[in-house]
Amino acid sequence: MKILLLENIHSEAVRVLNNRGYEIETASGALGEDDLIEALDGVDMLGIRSRTNVTRRVLEAAPQLSAVGAFCIGTNQIDLEAASDHSVAVFNAPYSNTRSVVELAIAEIIAMARHLTDRNRDMHAGLWDKSATGSHEVRGRTLGIVGYGNIGSQLSIVAEALGMRVYFYDLADKLALGNAKRVGSLEELLEVAETISLHVDGRSSNKGFFGAEQFAQMRPRSLFLNLSRGQIVDLDALHDALDSGHLAGAAIDVYPSEPRNKGEEFVSNLRGMPNVILTPHVGGSTLEAQEDIGRFVAGKLGDYDALGNTSMSVNFPEVAAAEVTTRRVVHLHQNVPGVMARLNSALANHDMNIGSQMLATRGEIGYAVTDISGDSYDGLLAELSALDETKRVRIL
Repeated sequence: MKILLLENIHSEAVRVLNNRGYEIETASGALGEDDLIEALDGVDMLGIRSRTNVTRRVLEAAPQLSAVGAFCIGTNQIDLEAASDHSVAVFNAPYSNTRSVVELAIAEIIAMARHLTDRNRDMHAGLWDKSATGSHEVRGRTLGIVGYGNIGSQLSIVAEALGMRVYFYDLADKLALGNAKRVGSLEELLEVAETISLHVDGRSSNKGFFGAEQFAQMRPRSLFLNLSRGQIVDLDALHDALDSGHLAGAAIDVYPSEPRNKGEEFVSNLRGMPNVILTPHVGGSTLEAQEDIGRFVAGKLGDYDALGNTSMSVNFPEVAAAEVTTRRVVHLHQNVPGVMARLNSALANHDMNIGSQMLATRGEIGYAVTDISGDSYDGLLAELSALDETKRVRIL
């Protein structure tokens, strides 16, 4: 089985997969659609980070592909609906780089509150300006968090430990941690907070949701951070809010359009603005996080192939399968009435004894893992493949 890993995925992933006996091919940069299609010839599993887009066209051109590992938090660079349609399981690392993103956010909040970017620029230019003007402690100041998921909630804890007051807004009913307070609307959060940090996902409904109207509602001389998804913020509106002095500073790590490879020019109207921190999508890029991500996602890909395990899959029904002790049928199918009866009937036709069976469904997809034993497996795979509802079937 051949696995292609793109975008400088950590060597820990290569080590894990090599130890499982896979043939690994790596590439340092992201690939465009045409190049990716060419590269996927003969590839069974693909590993990417955030800059390679796995589109419906890519999936249609790669019938051998069985799984995609996103070695990052987000999966908006993958057409999940198309992946499900083409029976391709998708896995990601929703927790591994949480701490790295939180630490960067805290560092940037402190740096902006102290105007460290301006002081650093002046010192490199030979200007000594020992002044407290515009410099503040973060203790006692109010942080507003938009999105109280894994990262937002941990940021809440760390910020509170620094003495900040924390408010948050989330569409879901989330339990407040520590002394954080939930507000009922984004408008309410913008009114009360002196620093706003975005931590929402990249779903299409979030595109452009933070723009001129929201910046105008923020308190004068507030700070703004986006370390989540580039397409959710109108950067022209952010530029205007900074240029007018309404905002005192901003830290941006993600952008609507990002260079694919190292060394390409980064173009933005925020370049050169005072007290604006621009980082190249490195929120989760610490050695510790990348090693954890490499180990975690590589393990998920290996377990899916060897065990049929879909635990924590982004798009498949979740089945946590144990070690294989006999033979195992892994059956992905259309979730329609009677399909399990037809599956089990096919097993009975081949005199298979069912030792255990696990089933999970997710929308229009069903996923069954059945441990079987018998004397003859000849023709079993062909009969299971011939079922009208079968999307993909394997015998382990």
